[in-house]
Amino acid sequence: MSGTREANHQRGTTDLLTVDDITVRFGGVTALDGVSFTVREGQVCALIGPNGAGKTTAFNAISRLVRPASGRISFAGQDLGHHDAARLSGLGIARTFQNLALWPGMTVLENVMVGAHAKGRVGFASSLLGWPARREDHDLVARAYAMLDYFGVTDVAHRECTGLPFGTLKRVELARALIGEPRLLLLDEPAGGLAHGDVRELGAVLLRLRDEHDMTILLVEHHMQFVMGISDYVVALDFGRNLVAGTPAELRDSPELVEAYLGTPV
Repeated sequence: MSGTREANHQRGTTDLLTVDDITVRFGGVTALDGVSFTVREGQVCALIGPNGAGKTTAFNAISRLVRPASGRISFAGQDLGHHDAARLSGLGIARTFQNLALWPGMTVLENVMVGAHAKGRVGFASSLLGWPARREDHDLVARAYAMLDYFGVTDVAHRECTGLPFGTLKRVELARALIGEPRLLLLDEPAGGLAHGDVRELGAVLLRLRDEHDMTILLVEHHMQFVMGISDYVVALDFGRNLVAGTPAELRDSPELVEAYLGTPV
């Protein structure tokens, strides 16, 4: 399987996301210092590094939650600097969060339907309030059920999110992100808090998304076995700068990466 992933990176010819010389400062602290990397269409790309490396800041810069002091981020040829965070879903970018961002008072089905708002003409609030139904409303419900079925959680479709197992909520958040049919899926610590079996299942789901739907995935993750098992390409940061990048096989024994995580032997 790893050979296939490496070949995917070599064959990829379309750059979907380009981060070019990004610098981000918070007061007098430089969180990112000239970071650059590219994600090709159809890849699973992981952004890794020790705590404080700048991974989350890079993710938030791509998501337009923080604004770089300099540099350029482009998606499918469009400069994301001209768009705010609320418009990213309309461009084809969806994101999950390390701390789940689901609506606790809504049902699982309603939470998933929220994710399609950028594609729909009818407001989601109108549907909930019982305003005139259209064919699109029925299509949206059907799509939401299909996404829940894809992740194996249709049995909780009409339950509120409050009190559901963490692994189930992770799948619900993925379903919500994917119902909008994004070209790029940003995953923030997707394996965080999951049991070993759930991590393995998540990896299989993400590879299926990549292979069956040509999904492009960029993830920030600390779980190195998970990262090396599903990624086509890995970008490592340290102290807000590019450290090393390559396929999992190329980075597995990287002395730079070992030193960044473990420190220089005494």
